Amino acid sequence: MNTAGPTPETPDTVSAPRLEVRELTVRFAGLTALDAVGFTVEPGSVHAVIGPNGAGKSTCFNVLSGVYRATSGSVRFGEAELTALAPHRIAALGVARTFQNIALSPHLSVRENLMLGRHRLTRAGFVAAGLRLPSARREARRHGDRVTEIAAFTGLAERLATPVGLLPYGVQKRVELARALCMEPRLLLLDEPVAGMNGGERRDMAELIIAVRESLGISILLVEHDMGMVMRLADTVTVLDFGRRIADGPPSEVQNDPEVIRAYLGAASETGEDTP
Repeated sequence: MNTAGPTPETPDTVSAPRLEVRELTVRFAGLTALDAVGFTVEPGSVHAVIGPNGAGKSTCFNVLSGVYRATSGSVRFGEAELTALAPHRIAALGVARTFQNIALSPHLSVRENLMLGRHRLTRAGFVAAGLRLPSARREARRHGDRVTEIAAFTGLAERLATPVGLLPYGVQKRVELARALCMEPRLLLLDEPVAGMNGGERRDMAELIIAVRESLGISILLVEHDMGMVMRLADTVTVLDFGRRIADGPPSEVQNDPEVIRAYLGAASETGEDTP
């Protein structure tokens, strides 16, 4: 893995805006999935959203990326209000995400999957690309070079020609992160980035996330069940339980919060699992 990292392609990549979530409420057929949730992701920080199963974490991510519409409340990314925007409009503002369940094209190569991440940055029109006009060829080379650079940064340089479906699960998760980086995001939403990984893969992914933050200055918002990883990576942690925010602050404070301990102890007693 090239920990030096790719050079940011635009100045905007470095100066990530603040993400401000205010009084965010989501209801489905009378069920309140999020109840007036609020938190702020500071520019260039790593912010974690945690909580027991069913706490509202995925709902929150789906609102931020435009998959769900909020019932009420506000999500501002810099000067932009996100709550009324479609997913492609939010992506165009520099918000990229990965998914808990891998969302790649298994029959396409790693390079082809990463090139899909460049789609929103393509300027050449359909006709120019189809006729292979010089401007389209130059743009295609530029995108190809950027994909190669990001692949090297994420440890995928030797896998570019390999169909994604033939790769181990942990490597596929890295491909998904690399594809998100190919969108040149200013805010990266990571939905359980180490779910299903073994210990070595988890460590590699944690190191990659640290490198992304240090090399590119991208703000990172992550949902994760691995408490060791959260405590290692996050500057700030927001804890949800039954759709409500029950704690928000530095990891050292949050993990000792009585209400957080009670929420996790309750979840563990119901499932028979150990507490974090």
